[in-house]
Amino acid sequence: MPSATRENGGPARIAARARRLRAPLLLALGALLAFEAFGGLTMFFARVAWSRRPGASLHVVAGVALTLVYAAYQIQHWNRVAPFRVRLDYALGLLASLAIALTNLTGLALAWPPGRYGLGAAPAPESALANPVLVGVHDVGSMLVLTFACAHLGAVLKRDGGRG
Repeated sequence: MPSATRENGGPARIAARARRLRAPLLLALGALLAFEAFGGLTMFFARVAWSRRPGASLHVVAGVALTLVYAAYQIQHWNRVAPFRVRLDYALGLLASLAIALTNLTGLALAWPPGRYGLGAAPAPESALANPVLVGVHDVGSMLVLTFACAHLGAVLKRDGGRG
């Protein structure tokens, strides 16, 4: 069995990974993703049960912040892990990236114009979400983001599980 030092680059690489897992950008991304997931699931349930979207304005603002933080994180992450490799962790990461891009784009499209959710203007009526296809793509895409992001993290942890 190969030594941990030879497989993963030794203590320096382990320390670098530990620093990355505590990096403010990754922590902000995780917090925003968790907030958006909880808020999105709450709005999804409330829309089905009571035809209401509690916290929609806050969800939109946090979604814009998530989009910006994710873009910064993904640029930094890809510069570190490129080029693409044919491995499970890379494939799941790619699927997570595509799902979050689609979900953020559809979310931004649903939030446009800015006054739709009371951001700087009177809120539009509930019928403002007149495009059920866009709503459906956003809702399903958000579930795919959570699935593939968690699976990507799990695959990375499993890959590195036997390494030091």
